[in-house]
Amino acid sequence: MRFFSKTIKIIGSCLVLGLFFFFKEDALTSHISQKMETLSLPAKTNTAFKAGEVLSYRLHYGFIDAGTATLEVKPEIQEFGGHQVYYVEGEGHSNKTFDLFFKVRDVYKTYIDKEALVPWYFIRRVNEGGFKFSQDYLFNHYTKKVDIVGDTNKYNVPEGVQDMLSSFYYARNIDFTGAKENGIYEIPSFVDKQNWTLKIRYVGKETINTDVGKFKCLKFRPIIQTGNIFKNEEDLSVWITDDKNHIPMRAQAKILVGSVKMDITGYKNLANPTSKVE
Repeated sequence: MRFFSKTIKIIGSCLVLGLFFFFKEDALTSHISQKMETLSLPAKTNTAFKAGEVLSYRLHYGFIDAGTATLEVKPEIQEFGGHQVYYVEGEGHSNKTFDLFFKVRDVYKTYIDKEALVPWYFIRRVNEGGFKFSQDYLFNHYTKKVDIVGDTNKYNVPEGVQDMLSSFYYARNIDFTGAKENGIYEIPSFVDKQNWTLKIRYVGKETINTDVGKFKCLKFRPIIQTGNIFKNEEDLSVWITDDKNHIPMRAQAKILVGSVKMDITGYKNLANPTSKVE
C-alpha cells in the first residue's frame, strides 16, 4: 500500500510528503561535485521561482483529509562545492486521523544549481506505514554519473538529468507559450537507481476554484504506467497557473484503490504576478 511514494514519482514530486532530516553541513559538502574550471554546464534561465518561495498543500484520499505538504525554497542562496545553489525542502505528513490507517512521514531535499537548474545532491527519507528507507544521490554533471551513498556502483545519466524534487522546479521553467493540445514535454530524471523520463501531455486551458481563489490554469496529463496503481493512462491530471510562476494548483488521480487529490492551500514570496481571477 505504498501508493504515496509511487504517486509522488509519477507526478514528478508534486505530492511531496516529508519529515525533516538533520545532517552536518561539512559532511554534505565533502560529497558535492567540485566545480571544474575548464568545463561549464548549459545555462538555464529561471523565471518561475525565487529563494524564499513557500507552497503549501492539502492531500485528500477519497473523502478523507489525509495530510499536508509544504515545498520551500530556502531564503538564502547557498554554496556547495563551488556552486551557487537553491536549497529546497519538501516535507509533510499524514494527519492524526489518517495516521490510524496509514502513517506517513517523508522528506525530500535537493540542492539545485542556480545557473544550470540541475541537482548536485538529493536526499530522500521515506517512512510510510512502517516502511522506511533512505536515499542519498550525488550528481556529477561533468562526468554524467550519479553516486549513491552506500552503493559502490556509479550510474550513467543523461545530460541535464533531474532528481524527483528538482524536476518539479525544472518543469516550472518550461516555456509553454504556444503549447498545442496533446503536445508532449519530457524531463530526464534519475529515480530509484534508474533513468526515468517524465513525460507530460498538454491538455488545454481551464479556470479552477481553489482555497486561495480562482485561477487561470494550464492542464496537463502526465503519461503514466498502468497496472500497479493506475488503470488508465489518463487517470492523473495536474493544473498549473497560467503565468510565469507555473505553480501547481491541483493534482488529481484515480487509482486502483480509490482516488488521491492535492490542492494548494497557500503560497508566498512568488517570483511573478499570478493568474488569479479577481
